[in-house]
Amino acid sequence: MRNVTLLLSDGTKFHGKSFGYEAPVAGEVVFNTAMMGYPESLTDPSYAGQLMTLTYPLVGNYGVPPFTFEANGIPTFMESDRIYASAIIVADYSEQYSHWNAHESLAEWLKREKVPGITGIDTRELTKVLREHGVMVGKIIFDDEPANIPDASYEGVNFVDKVSCKEIIKYNEGAGKKVILVDCGVKANIIRSLINRGVEVIRVPWNYDYTNLEFDGLFLANGPGNPDICEEAVNIIRKQISMSRKPICGICMGNQLLAKAGGASIYKLKYGHRSHNQPVRMVGTNKCYVTSQNHGYAVDTRTLGEEWEELFINMNDGSNEGIKHKINPWFTSQFHPEACSGPVDTEFIFDKFVETLK
Repeated sequence: MRNVTLLLSDGTKFHGKSFGYEAPVAGEVVFNTAMMGYPESLTDPSYAGQLMTLTYPLVGNYGVPPFTFEANGIPTFMESDRIYASAIIVADYSEQYSHWNAHESLAEWLKREKVPGITGIDTRELTKVLREHGVMVGKIIFDDEPANIPDASYEGVNFVDKVSCKEIIKYNEGAGKKVILVDCGVKANIIRSLINRGVEVIRVPWNYDYTNLEFDGLFLANGPGNPDICEEAVNIIRKQISMSRKPICGICMGNQLLAKAGGASIYKLKYGHRSHNQPVRMVGTNKCYVTSQNHGYAVDTRTLGEEWEELFINMNDGSNEGIKHKINPWFTSQFHPEACSGPVDTEFIFDKFVETLK
């Protein structure tokens, strides 16, 4: 294992060893407090451009499942077609793995997909630094290549455009109600959750104008980066809600894009929500749910129009976790009801959306 240094933009350094692909990399350093699910997290397009720190101390002990695809083209065990995180940072990498579904080690997978992985990092201290300072840009540098330092670019990059599909893809054709799925970086289990509820899914690029297509409902998917860069998608949503009352549901970035179309503004969280244990409450009730989340931005509910209201709030910091229109069947969640990995307490959101299709 080669010696590596994680250099943060404030000058803080962490020293460790490489166990993945051996190449320097730069990106936004974030932390995830989930205890498991690294195959799903690494393949979540919302991590594009980010160096993912896992706070759980032991990583790699159950290996990696086979990268197989179902007949409809959806990955069987992953959340997309490849690893999207720029790197993974762990405290203790387990070289030995054991699991009934393991096909290869995490190190072998990272090397095959050319993604760096570093171990021996004090992830407790790194997380404390990120919590105090907030998310910041970092670089993974190989100590024996001091001159090979990558440039870090995250702010201002349209990662949604990088991860979105480039053409229309249809699933479950002719099955029933038609749902337009705006792909901002959609996770496979969102598509699967819709298909399992008997609808036809028409997956379109993030900036595709679907307003003249025939469909019964609109679904706005998750995605990476700053939603303020996705103004094309917002304008199309705004056009749609001005001409139709068709049902709309959004997840994660989909929450933010619909909120922006309704006139609200977005702000960046200090260190984001990336975990399996975020508690949210449905507004107007005492119902609380444990949710899986992965986002760095939030809706400023003070800027919501009079026709909109909060649907869920985060019980840790009071930030927005979903909105709904007071009259029309338009609602969202900032968290991931499809989980994968994580709790499935809120899968009913898919049921509610499908029930509104007429």
